[in-house]
Amino acid sequence: MQIDDNKRIFGLDLMRAVAILLVVCSHVLWITPTARGMIPDILRIAGLVGVEIFFVLSGFLIGRIIYRLYLSDDFSFKSVFYFWIRRWFRTLPNYYLVLIINVLIALYIGTSLPDNLWQYAFFLQNFAWEMPSFFIESWSLTIEEFAYVLGPLLLYLTLFLKTAFSKSRQFLLITLLIIFMFALTKFIYSQNDNIKSMVHWNVNLKAIVIYRIDAIYYGVLAAFISIVKPNMWKKARYVAFVLGLLLFLGLNAAIPLKQVFIETNPLFWNVWYLPINSLAIVLTLPLLSQMQSTSRFFLMPITYLSLISYSMYLLHYSIILQLLKYDIPSDGFFGLDVFVYIMVYLLLTILCSHILYRFYEKPMTDLRDMPFFKRKFK
Repeated sequence: MQIDDNKRIFGLDLMRAVAILLVVCSHVLWITPTARGMIPDILRIAGLVGVEIFFVLSGFLIGRIIYRLYLSDDFSFKSVFYFWIRRWFRTLPNYYLVLIINVLIALYIGTSLPDNLWQYAFFLQNFAWEMPSFFIESWSLTIEEFAYVLGPLLLYLTLFLKTAFSKSRQFLLITLLIIFMFALTKFIYSQNDNIKSMVHWNVNLKAIVIYRIDAIYYGVLAAFISIVKPNMWKKARYVAFVLGLLLFLGLNAAIPLKQVFIETNPLFWNVWYLPINSLAIVLTLPLLSQMQSTSRFFLMPITYLSLISYSMYLLHYSIILQLLKYDIPSDGFFGLDVFVYIMVYLLLTILCSHILYRFYEKPMTDLRDMPFFKRKFK
């Protein structure tokens, strides 16, 4: 696999690699569901943190693209549509292929398909209702797809408004408006929710589109600051990074120490917990976004994991781990057997993800740069 280091930023690849490792390793708990102790406790929040990193990073990357697009003199709906086409070439082929594979696996192992399977075709499976257990990792993809549509569409609509604000200021206002809107939906949810448990919170708030789009727009806000205030972005990188780590560690350490659980503190969990994590991740961006490279020893594996991270995310749980558990149940495994099982799961995930990326994901993504598609949509 050829990797062009000159077009990549190591710090952002590092974020993506850490995020996918957190998600993949968190599902080791499905192999040993009865495990107790510090490591299993860390793994229980690792998946959540990994997805939140993906959200903020995605927002940061698309935010920089959308901002420059919006400020161009020829910004129009055609510009918005071309942005969507490029994102869809990147995200949809893998998604639909893996969706089909999930359907085939359900038929193979004899599990029931969801009643509203058609919703998966339009990213509606967790729009405003509980996330189904089928192809469950797709919950984050629906949030990202709607985020890609919402922001650019609102920016396009500003072309019909007569205001005294500059385009740059309007971009900031739209970003803040989206963050406020989805902070408000979480508050409304908190006021109306009567079931206070982490299981319910996981599938009825954390994974629901109408409560979570702000997670991506914290990254968009960071993108705006990085472009408009480049000197501040550069000078504050070390202080911001330390503050981000302290905020994240302090938040997640205080929860068990102070017994801040959802049963007694639902407002904190429903409204504040996820945005605070997002802000902590945002604070690491000034430093990581300026880490251009490192030694080859670290650069190659980190860049490689970053490249195949989307394929890993789609394959690791509902496909690889589910088939592994079905064909070789891990119940009753102990010690070395568990270690070998975990290693097989991780190696299969990397191998299959490499194949999917190399022979399907990258060729499909590369189609967007073909002259035919550029002429037709740009």
